Amino acid sequence: MARTAKPYPWLDRNGRLSWFKTLIFIGLFLPGLFVIVAKTADMLGARPLNEMIHQFGLWAIRFLFLSLAISPLRRLLDWPRLTTIRRMVGVAAFAYAATHLLLYITDQNFDLIKVASEIVLRIYLAIGFVALLGLTALAVTSTDGWLRRLGGVRWRKLHQLIFLITALALVHYFIQAKADVVEPLVMGGLFLWLIFGRLIARYLAQDRVPVAWAAAASLVAGTLAGLIETSYYWLYRGVDPIRMLNANLSASTGIRPSWYVIAITLGAGLVALMRKSKFPPPRSLSGSPLQSSPEGR
Repeated sequence: MARTAKPYPWLDRNGRLSWFKTLIFIGLFLPGLFVIVAKTADMLGARPLNEMIHQFGLWAIRFLFLSLAISPLRRLLDWPRLTTIRRMVGVAAFAYAATHLLLYITDQNFDLIKVASEIVLRIYLAIGFVALLGLTALAVTSTDGWLRRLGGVRWRKLHQLIFLITALALVHYFIQAKADVVEPLVMGGLFLWLIFGRLIARYLAQDRVPVAWAAAASLVAGTLAGLIETSYYWLYRGVDPIRMLNANLSASTGIRPSWYVIAITLGAGLVALMRKSKFPPPRSLSGSPLQSSPEGR
């Protein structure tokens, strides 16, 4: 008999309360709750609804990134338990993105014709709407029931669209950000690092990504983030590219996005090293490492 899916995200597969999943579940509500409280306390500036739209959209992208990062971090940190929260985080990203659109509709006085025309006429809105449609499809089919209906192969192929959806969300955020592109550039670098991690795992034909390879991917992703920033300011702001490259190599202009990318990703590698030194893989009586169980993957 097939195992019945558990309807509550705070329960494990055996129906028992999981404190890890419970804490994550509560944590996913906190950013939205903070925004609502800030709105009630009149802390969102002169255009509070516009700021709410921005904040919910921002957290949607952050949670989307977190859901995408779970598999690589699970490999890097050798922490199988992380996979138990991936679905929850992905659905939270959809919920924040849907609220982002709903608040925008509210800002337009529920004039759906105007909203539709704005989406058609403004390229960044069209890109964001397509990303939301894709995220909706993934949220709807994220259940065990849909996994059984589609079959494992088709379900995995469908959910690989998460990479395209994330890329579209990034472009939407980058265009919308206009002057302040620091966080979109950091997210872009992190996205490249996540892609590199998957490519490395596939190239090495192993589930875990060696820390040295992850560190190399950090440097490449950070460098590319710096080049993207340089190209943006050169093509759209007319800033001398040599000047921008020098800014990335000097602390006089503040910390550039490329260095944030390198620091965050190398930090993940450092945590992985510390975790492995504290919890070394078990060894058999003959001294060879034991292979991971299927559940650990």
